[in-house]
Order: sequence, then C-alpha cells, then structure tokens
Amino acid sequence: MNVEGSFYPSFIIQQLTFIISNMLGKIKILQTIRQGKIGGGETHLLDLVDHLDKKRFESVVLSFTDGEMITRLNEMGIKNYVIHTERPFDIFTWGKVKELIKKENIDIVHAHGTRACSNSYSSAKSLGRPLIYTVHGWSFHPNQKPLIRTFRQKTEAFLCNRADVNICVSRSNEEDGINLLDLKNSVVINNGINLNKFNPEHDFSDVRKEFHISTKTTLIGYIVRLTEQKDPLTLIRAIKIVTDKEKNIKFLIVGSGDLKEATVKLAEELKVSQYIVFQDFRTDVPAILKAVDIYCLPSLWEGLPIGLLEAMAMNKAIVASAVDGTKGLIKTGENGLLVNPRNPQQLAEAILLLHHDEDLRNSLGYNAGRTIKDHYNVKKMTTEVENIYHKLIQKRINSGETCMK
Repeated sequence: MNVEGSFYPSFIIQQLTFIISNMLGKIKILQTIRQGKIGGGETHLLDLVDHLDKKRFESVVLSFTDGEMITRLNEMGIKNYVIHTERPFDIFTWGKVKELIKKENIDIVHAHGTRACSNSYSSAKSLGRPLIYTVHGWSFHPNQKPLIRTFRQKTEAFLCNRADVNICVSRSNEEDGINLLDLKNSVVINNGINLNKFNPEHDFSDVRKEFHISTKTTLIGYIVRLTEQKDPLTLIRAIKIVTDKEKNIKFLIVGSGDLKEATVKLAEELKVSQYIVFQDFRTDVPAILKAVDIYCLPSLWEGLPIGLLEAMAMNKAIVASAVDGTKGLIKTGENGLLVNPRNPQQLAEAILLLHHDEDLRNSLGYNAGRTIKDHYNVKKMTTEVENIYHKLIQKRINSGETCMK
C-alpha cells in the first residue's frame, strides 16, 4: 500500500485523533454517492456510516438522486442531502457541493463511485479537504467499445490522481488500476457484511410460503439491479436449459432496472415464466436469502459484489461468473462454483449439479459462510476505513494545517 509510508503507527494516530476530536469536535466526513436507489455501493455506504465510531466521526451523506437509501438514512438519524444530477462531471453541481462542505464544516470528503467522485473532487480540492475515492468497480470494462473504454480509463486516471487515497474493494480492481491507470496511493479494503443482519440462525418471514413454493422445490435466488452488468438475459436462457430437464425448480428474480422489461419478455418468449417469480426491489433481503437454496450471479464485470457477499454470509451455495473481484472471492468447488460469463449452458449445468447434489450445496454454503466471517465482516472493513481517516487528519496536522472548527 502506497499510503502507509511516512505515517506514524496507527495506534498512535488513533490516540492523537481522539485527543483532537475531543478538543475540537468530531471529525466530519462527507460521504458522497451517485444515487439514492439501493444497490451494492449504497448498501456499503449504509453499513459504513452505521458502524463508524460515533464518538470520533460524524458522517453527512450527499446523494445525487433521491431514493430508498435516503429514507433509510433518515430512519438511522444520519444527516443527508440530495443535489440532483444524473451526469458525471456536472459542473453545475460543483458550487452547491462546495457550499455544502463549508456549511457542514467538513474535514474529509469520501466519494463512493466514479460519478460521485467526478462531482465531488473539485469542491474538495478547492477547499483543501482530503479526498478519498472508493472504487466500487471501475467504470470501464471489456464489453465497451474501444473508444468509450479508452475515454473511461482516462477519466478514472484523472480522478485517481486527484484523490489522496484510492480504496479498491478487491485486489483485482487494484491490479487493473495499477496496470491500466498507473494507479497511485491505493489500498485494498474488502467490502464487509453486517453479520448480525445477515445471520442464517435468525428467524425471518417465510418467503417460500408467501409465493407458495414447496420446501421440496429447489429455489434459486437472483437479487440484483437488472442491468447489462448483471446479465439477466443469460440467466433466462440458462433457465430454459434447466427447465427442459427438470421441473421441480423455481427462480426468484428480485430487482428493477433498465433490462427488467426485456428480461420478462424473454422469459415469455422462451416459455419459462411459470418457473420464475419476478419481484421489484425489496428490503427483506435476508429473508429472501434464507429461503433460497442457491444464489446465482452471472455478471459480466464486478468490483466485489455486495449481494454475493450477503448470500455467502447466509450460507448459500453460489454459482457466479468468473470475473474481476468474484474470481478472488470464489474458489470453485470449495465455497461456490464459477462459470464463464455469457455462457448459459455452463450456468445451467452448474445449477443442475447443485439441484441434484444437496450435500455439495450444503458444503459449499458452509464454506461460503466461513469465508465471510473470516475475511469480509463489516467491523473489519470499518476499522480499516477509520484508519485511513485517522492518517489523513494526522497528515494535515503534520503539514501545518489545522482542523479547528
């Protein structure tokens, strides 16, 4: 990690920051994110602000659209703002962000995702505030046209060069950044899961009963935003292959998105709708995961998918495509099964294998749960982020800047 170098040991930094925060007030973090709809990045942010040490840090959240996340933040008592834009590098928002930083007396700006960073970096730097950029998956990927991909790479390099620290949520993302962007000042902090919320031992509402699905029927869950990235059309084609061979099987597809209509239409065309329960976004994700036997994620690219981590925390057998951060998380045959992206035949064969082999399902699910408990819990993630905050404040003190309110 390039950000460690000249800093004092973390325990000394924490003590100094604690003294400073007692003298001058809490360290205020502006957490910025692209949208208010809840997806992986938004779930990450909600868990982070919930678990940060409230005696030392105060989070203020800025979202660039409204949505369910704002409702959740209000319920949590976290101060939040919405400055509406759906465009990256929207210069018309920069002045508003700058005024917000001054109004809330922000010490550190922490941008989650490309769009949030593109609309936060200018304000943070103009006011001399440290900027953290958490990369929840790069905005470029192999499925883009070459010109678009090149432009996105240059955009990401521009943003990364302006951040004091770049947090990558997977080793794969950091390696891509180093190789393609000459990424500097980077650290890997894996996404973490709230193991109290996603606990397979807890009692949840009976989702199978709600949808009249027998406990003897194998149920596959797919809980995502229905977008190109998550490749729902390949899943529908795999369902056709599966259900041509087996009938005692159901698929629960939960989520909305710009491919929702096309996904439903393809299911009708392939005559597999009777095997699928479609649901829009729901907040009872742990209950849904409790109900399913297998979690499926045939993505085309990923950072480190929160939904996959949540399913693993609930001891579910995983079938996922071998891309980016997912490859570093899933060891095929050990804590899940990996298949090639855009390959409905392989996806169907993996689902059928787990459908027929309950012992394998249970073994993979148990090992998946251990993986999360040991390496991807929210307390570990939050502590590592707090250490970054501590070091940036200490760096400002060392350079002669002040945190005086």
